[in-house]
Amino acid sequence: MTVSILDELGGRRPDVNRQNCPSRLVLEHVTSRWGVLVLAVLMERSYRFSELRRAVGGVSEKMLAQTLQTLERDGFVDRDAKPVIPPRVDYALTPLGREAAGQVRALARWSEQRLDAVEAARAAYDEARS
Repeated sequence: MTVSILDELGGRRPDVNRQNCPSRLVLEHVTSRWGVLVLAVLMERSYRFSELRRAVGGVSEKMLAQTLQTLERDGFVDRDAKPVIPPRVDYALTPLGREAAGQVRALARWSEQRLDAVEAARAAYDEARS
């Protein structure tokens, strides 16, 4: 028998502001540094592990593997292992992953577009405190 999230929450709806709400963990996974970048890159197409590592600059092999495993467990990423030699594994977004990726990619692009304003605010803050 499957237990629904509403059963686990005592009939209450998920609320990310509630301390023990499971939605916080989902939010943490999709908004982590590597989660955002992996989801955004996978919006383009499916990738093999090594291609994905190159596309997401600066991520270690270990962190990429952990991030992909977490996103796969949450239902955002599909891992397609082909029984060939040498082994071939492709990663792609699921429909749920595509939806999440659209949300976080918009935030990532906004941060790129507003970087000048953020840096100006930082400089003004630092200047006022010195």
